[in-house]
Amino acid sequence: MLIGYARVSTPEQDLTPQLDALRAAGCERTFSDKASGAKANRAGLAEALSHARDGDILVIWKLDRLGRTAKGLTTLAEELETRNIGLRSITDGIDTAGTMGKFVFRLLAAVAEMERDLIRERTTAALMVAKRRGKIGGRQTVMTPARIKAARKLLVAGMTIRQVAPAIGVSVPTLYRHFPGPVQDAINAEEMEQDSAAVALHSKPTE
Repeated sequence: MLIGYARVSTPEQDLTPQLDALRAAGCERTFSDKASGAKANRAGLAEALSHARDGDILVIWKLDRLGRTAKGLTTLAEELETRNIGLRSITDGIDTAGTMGKFVFRLLAAVAEMERDLIRERTTAALMVAKRRGKIGGRQTVMTPARIKAARKLLVAGMTIRQVAPAIGVSVPTLYRHFPGPVQDAINAEEMEQDSAAVALHSKPTE
């Protein structure tokens, strides 16, 4: 069974073009959301996933309708693969039922993980250099510019506050004071833009 999912970012946008494309592709059921792709909890997507059964195929108009980050897309792809549910993107020409579709998602996952590892390695090395130079340490300057810069890089890389705090040697409350909710939202938006660029680069159809 083909199950369609459509999404627009704001209530003012029109879902009709996507829904028409999904029905033309043969979808028997369609679900939709009017919410940002950065939002993790989307009722329409949750309902579509709940409705899907072994052997079904989730159809979307374009890959970024599922989410705006490579991490979110690969996590969802892994869940679908575990449940034996296929994924098809009409515009991108991706179908996980085929060898090329599976390859694209695995490549995205590998690239996303490699980028995070590189950022963590560089950040750790920078912290070690700063510590040797005496720029980090002492109770009077817990969140130094070097630590703030390192924390931001790790957050953009997809780590959580609770993961970043011990990595840079500060407490979770201290890190929350320097990165409150609005700041984290801005960082998440930055991560979304970077991952969207990676998705656009690696999800082009192969001729």
